Amino acid sequence: MTTSPAETFAALHRAADAACGARLFTVMILDRDAGLARRAYTSHPDDYPTSGAKPMRSDAWTRQVIDEGRSFVANRTEDFSAFFSDHPRITALGCAAALNIPVRDGESVVGTVNILDRAGHFTPETVSRLESLVAAQRPDLIRAMSSLRQEQSA
Repeated sequence: MTTSPAETFAALHRAADAACGARLFTVMILDRDAGLARRAYTSHPDDYPTSGAKPMRSDAWTRQVIDEGRSFVANRTEDFSAFFSDHPRITALGCAAALNIPVRDGESVVGTVNILDRAGHFTPETVSRLESLVAAQRPDLIRAMSSLRQEQSA
């Protein structure tokens, strides 16, 4: 039985929430040709609909997550507000900490799994546990992301 992209992302969301907590959970797919990061999944569709996209920027966050393939961890709003223009909305949802985990397909980052929660939430142990969850689901995530990219370009 084939799992839909939405089911794949929802399963990871449930696993992350059960393992560590995930007040806000989104998955973004990179569209390098269009210069956009497109939202493919969200735990908060009213605040962050899947129709949403953000322009890809060139900043320290992009270098770390997209270029180098390393997770971004911020445990205070002040640590991510320079990179996330929507930080007031994030704060209004009760989130003051962010974890962005890159999803690699070979050498290229094709998307990110984004988990936000209360201030100080992302301890080294929590980050490791969540990165391991994403790594274990990487083949399914890549398949789901690829499927959605193909739909968008059709």
